[in-house]
Amino acid sequence: MITDVHRAERLPTVIYPDSEQAAIAVARQIADLIRQCETEGRPCVLGLATGSTPTRLYEELVYLHQHDGLSFRNVVTFNLDEYYPMAPDSLQSYVRFMHEYLFDHIDIPTAQIHIPDGTIPQAEVNAFCQRYEEQIRAVGGIDLQVLGIGRTGHIGFNEPGSGLGSRTRLITLDHITRTDAASDFYGEENVPRRAITMGVGTILEARQIVLLAWGEGKAAVVKRMVEGDMTDSVPATYLQQHAHVQVVLDQAAGAELTRTKTPWLVGAQLDWTNDAQVRKAVISLARALQKPILKLTDQEYNEHGLSELLAQSGLAYNINIKVFNQLQRTITGWPGGKPHADDTNRPERATPFPKRILIFSPHPDDDVISMGGTLLRLVDQGHEVHVAYQTSGNIAVFDDEAIRFAEFVAEYDEAFRLDDQPASTLYQRVTEFLKNKAPGQVDSDEVQQIKGLIRRGEAKSACRYAGIPDEQVHFLNLPFYETGRVRKKPIGEEDIRLTIELLNQVQPQQVYAAGDLSDPHGTHRVCLAAIFEAIHRLKATDTAWLQHCWVWLYRGAWQEWDIDQIEMAVPLSPQELTRKRRAIFKHQSQKDRPLFPGADQREFWQRAEERNRTTAQLYDLLGLPEYEAIEAFVRWHF
Repeated sequence: MITDVHRAERLPTVIYPDSEQAAIAVARQIADLIRQCETEGRPCVLGLATGSTPTRLYEELVYLHQHDGLSFRNVVTFNLDEYYPMAPDSLQSYVRFMHEYLFDHIDIPTAQIHIPDGTIPQAEVNAFCQRYEEQIRAVGGIDLQVLGIGRTGHIGFNEPGSGLGSRTRLITLDHITRTDAASDFYGEENVPRRAITMGVGTILEARQIVLLAWGEGKAAVVKRMVEGDMTDSVPATYLQQHAHVQVVLDQAAGAELTRTKTPWLVGAQLDWTNDAQVRKAVISLARALQKPILKLTDQEYNEHGLSELLAQSGLAYNINIKVFNQLQRTITGWPGGKPHADDTNRPERATPFPKRILIFSPHPDDDVISMGGTLLRLVDQGHEVHVAYQTSGNIAVFDDEAIRFAEFVAEYDEAFRLDDQPASTLYQRVTEFLKNKAPGQVDSDEVQQIKGLIRRGEAKSACRYAGIPDEQVHFLNLPFYETGRVRKKPIGEEDIRLTIELLNQVQPQQVYAAGDLSDPHGTHRVCLAAIFEAIHRLKATDTAWLQHCWVWLYRGAWQEWDIDQIEMAVPLSPQELTRKRRAIFKHQSQKDRPLFPGADQREFWQRAEERNRTTAQLYDLLGLPEYEAIEAFVRWHF
């Protein structure tokens, strides 16, 4: 058995509580390096990455420049990669990305910025790549290289199969990489098939390397990189050869590492008086052995690194009973609380009944996708259920849907002649714009409005199907989202104000919010941040109704809660699962093929049902009652 906490790891790894703290720490590290180089009278050469991962890092560097006097006049930068072909002013250009997030806000001289050129003729690409390498060598090499990691384990655009000694070059993108980039390009068909990238050999020549990874979606590949053998099928494992590399993670990205998932196997000093830690260990053991909890034996505890737990807690039987009861008490058919019942061991309070309930949905379908069965049950059980759609969801509508609805308006107007200005002119404007629209071009205001109305109408239809009155359906249209692009604005005061205003209007005793941070577009993360900030501000003002409000976080669209984290499990019958599916089907523009499916190409109803059934199967495996499906929730104790 491994006896050292970090012996399973082949790369130095630091895990922070969240990506915010991690990004700030790395930004301070880079700032110290810049100042050190300035003291030594030499340039500080930084290798920079793009994508969603380093954006918070760049924001902090801008903050340090604007508020802490950090100067970038002695900094020289080399970016890892660029799509090919790619115009520098395109929405998806890494040139544009770097200027929007960093260069336009600091004092770095333009001549000291280097980014691969996506516009050069193909015949000149090889010569350009050689010059790029020469430019790096001319300034003394890269002092610190910032990296992210792709789902295929690529660093830069060095896809699986890239050689250890590879240099800057033109490469063909892996299918998975193009799928992951599809949302930025409004469809996989618009993603360039090639890119110019620094090679693995170029990256490994940097004096220091910092690789960043955030979110549950990166956890599996992070484990392969940190704990797996070095292989060209996961190019990030080549970093194991570097003397000064650091992997920086948030807790979600580090969730699959041995020290996080099964820390008792690496000799970690654990608090076995902590119920959550015991529950995690026992469930992990039962799942590893594919046995019900109540059948686990003393011998099995000892053989799987849990002898210390056994020594402190006594017989396996006693531990099994305790954890089994904890899991059993998470199951409830009354998510709003069961009236006139003993609620001592129930996840929700019996009173008040009925409750005012506010369900926040980041997009106009997350509510029914992620907790549709629970929503239906809350309505059926007589609660006053409100749904708040935080964003319009307009960018997730196909262009042909907008044309179809504009055509309907035009033909309706033609048939009934409602006014002197026929709506056919609207149809003509919309079709003309969309016919000439370039891939990735921002929709006109008119088209955005039509697409937003499509999503709004579908959401209303789903709520009516669930029995929620129109006056209890709220559309916040948070401003951070309304850019017409996949890339959104940072959360702002208006987003928080609108959230606070609705909370005060409804004064709920129960709030449900999306805790599904694996959302590849970041919308869920920002929407949750707006709710958290709103509640913190209300708490600071001693808002009376908030003292009696509980907040439950759901997942399901992208990833489910781990079984040991679940605090409320709502079982669904086959009939309820069918009703949930019908509610999802009301969102017709998202049916058949979502515009931004992420890594999972299945329809959302298929993903949701698979996740719900898998959760039920896990409960069954652990010896709990067998259900058709289960929706899961974790309580946020603000």
